[in-house]
Amino acid sequence: MGKLFYVMGKSSSGKDTVYEELLTRSELGLKPYIMYTTRPIRAKETDGVQYHFVTEGQLRAMQEKGQVIELRSYNTVYGIWYYFTADSEAVDMEHCSYLALGTLESYQKIRGYYGEDRVVPVYIEVEDGNRLERALKRERKQAVPNYDEVCRRFLADQKDFSEENIQKAGITRRFLNNDDRQVCMDEIAEFIAGETGLS
Repeated sequence: MGKLFYVMGKSSSGKDTVYEELLTRSELGLKPYIMYTTRPIRAKETDGVQYHFVTEGQLRAMQEKGQVIELRSYNTVYGIWYYFTADSEAVDMEHCSYLALGTLESYQKIRGYYGEDRVVPVYIEVEDGNRLERALKRERKQAVPNYDEVCRRFLADQKDFSEENIQKAGITRRFLNNDDRQVCMDEIAEFIAGETGLS
């Protein structure tokens, strides 16, 4: 029986980098579980890798077919962006284990869909000052930096990932990514290997 390891954390916690590296570790045998968004693609992103980038029309069509498992909307300075998970024939939870990337809210909905025994949280934590520095550094690399959006996301994450919400989601283990990212990734890889019976 496969499992879905769900990577999450506040913005700029390094979860994207951790997710990408874990997928390269062939010994873990993880397949990517790709989610969907209507937000514009960012520099260095590829459709079908970080997300499936779709239009709102495509989202509505998938909803009409009953394919959407969970849907979130964010009122950004650019308008409303949607993030969602869809059931796909490409996902074979009976024989494969997957790695997903998302929010605390989406984790809870996915866990409700597949079951608590199948969905395993991987929560990454970074000290807030360090996180804010990383966010600013990343935004400066964009063609048109938008610092209002950085601030909005930072404040929204403080609320979304409150201690109360983390406890409600049943998350007890945290992986610290403040200093040496390699140490954090090795700890997560060891944890996943243990959960899948590889260690």
